[in-house]
Amino acid sequence: MNRSRRIIRDNRSLRAKYDSLSNGDIIIGRIRVRPLEEALLLDLVERGVKIFPSARAQLASRSKTFQALLFLSFMVPHTRAVHDLHDLLQVLNYYGESGISRVVTKQDRSNAGMGIHLWHSIEDVYSQASFGVLPFPFVVQPFCSGSRDIRVVLLGDYVEAYWRKNPYNFRNNLHFGGESEPCDLSRKQMALCREIMERAGFPYAHIDLMVTDHDETYLAEINLRGGIRGARISPAEYRAKVEAIHETALKAFLDTG
Repeated sequence: MNRSRRIIRDNRSLRAKYDSLSNGDIIIGRIRVRPLEEALLLDLVERGVKIFPSARAQLASRSKTFQALLFLSFMVPHTRAVHDLHDLLQVLNYYGESGISRVVTKQDRSNAGMGIHLWHSIEDVYSQASFGVLPFPFVVQPFCSGSRDIRVVLLGDYVEAYWRKNPYNFRNNLHFGGESEPCDLSRKQMALCREIMERAGFPYAHIDLMVTDHDETYLAEINLRGGIRGARISPAEYRAKVEAIHETALKAFLDTG
């Protein structure tokens, strides 16, 4: 390469230099893109720009429907991504055939438990979606009564896990009345987290696991970044660990040429 590599660390620099970035340039850190701008990530990858965390991980962090496609085998059985009424009609027939009644939907880009809704039947979902009340896309899955939630924070070698439970609401988010307590992951649960991260190139992650009343563990969702309320790690420690991971990745990019 005849010119020096450019290293982009913030979104303002990315926007200013976007058109000129090319093979070998490096972007370190989460890229902020507005809805429908996700194609920018594809364009950068096609131009040979190195992105860390991976473009796939960054897209998965933004989209629950993309997660349902990437991680379907790790999620509650019968989970489906729904993009339009045609998809929903197929799910309606499938759930009817499978005897599934109460369901949960997750809005594609909502966080903090605010996009999660419980329905008495998939027919109710269809009615609301067909009238335009429930916007597409979304994820739909069977409702698991009595399930518990584990938040897992993985930052390199640092792993912390804690239960999250709301006795008055099936949404276990700590911002809306949930309680937490530390917990130890089983080997199987730890292996599940690592396999999920590897599937989409997550170098670090916040993973929410659902543990059913039959002690089965499934992926609820994953993100590169999330709240640490209930965690032992402090915000300053958290930022330092993420920055260290970024610097290690940058050195590896530079060393490999």
